[in-house]
Amino acid sequence: MKFSIGDLILLKRTGEEGHVVSFIDKQMVEVEVAGTTFPVYMDDIDHPYLKWFTDKTPKKKTSTSLPILPLERIIERKQRLARGVYLSFFPVFKTEDMEEVVDYLKVHLLNETPVSIKFYYDIRLSQQSEFKHEGILHEFGNIYLHNVPYVNMNDQPRFHWKLVDAVNTKMETAEGVLRIRPSKLFEQINTIMTSGEPSFSYLLIDEFIVKKKPEEKILPEPLKEYGGVLAITKKTIEPAKYELDLHIEQLVSNHKALNVNEILKKQLDTLEKYLHLAIVHHQERMIVIHGLGKGKLRDEVHNMLKNTPEVGRYKNEWSGKYGFGATEIYFKY
Repeated sequence: MKFSIGDLILLKRTGEEGHVVSFIDKQMVEVEVAGTTFPVYMDDIDHPYLKWFTDKTPKKKTSTSLPILPLERIIERKQRLARGVYLSFFPVFKTEDMEEVVDYLKVHLLNETPVSIKFYYDIRLSQQSEFKHEGILHEFGNIYLHNVPYVNMNDQPRFHWKLVDAVNTKMETAEGVLRIRPSKLFEQINTIMTSGEPSFSYLLIDEFIVKKKPEEKILPEPLKEYGGVLAITKKTIEPAKYELDLHIEQLVSNHKALNVNEILKKQLDTLEKYLHLAIVHHQERMIVIHGLGKGKLRDEVHNMLKNTPEVGRYKNEWSGKYGFGATEIYFKY
């Protein structure tokens, strides 16, 4: 059933009337009922005209007997498909010099999965937190977070997020940072204006993955002599990492005392160490987070990968979790 902004609606479950305020996506709208605004699925609302017509029919004579209450009609919802967790942006327009321009963006978190999630959200502008929020979002639910003035999007705010499976503790925590380039934002807004879609979204995760237990491998040390007898001692080597963050604050507690060259050396030494561990453990792939900056660290990382025979290939492409700030490595053995 189709609705437009401003249309009168009837909540099927409660019989309350309201009107459509905005569209969230193809399946959900925001409605206002008795001064309260909240999101609902389109399957749960109807046009109120039939109710108005039936209310105008002549009333039957009242009876002294107790009324028979009608049974509640059970409405079966369509089965929903898991699509992932998204950060969704809804542009709100204003008229300026006879032209429609974006005033601000409404930010929503959409949980299109069959599990409840704990979420942590923080938008930062020039390293300063502008808005934080955390809570629990039930399965196939969504939550309105806040508004972002359109002018602030030119400064490329960073949308920090962390998601946790609220029930199954065996699942990995997912986290990342979303940053939208101004050119990409302009392209997204032009696309939805042409297509008639109310919003655009970025996928954060498809689904949670099970935590992996680090495997320990035992390697022999060189032969040592004990009381005239040669013996082999064994030690446990450090586990490998599937995700390596090379930001200096993750590697050294007091990094402010280091100069630029010392910082770069520490980062590359760490990369060399965990490349070696990944190869020893016969790891198939690894992600190295180097950030954007001026590209010096990224170039040095790629240099080292080119000179490592066990590296089959690597790529530095856009992803919802890292942007362009990470390189994915695939090993060959």
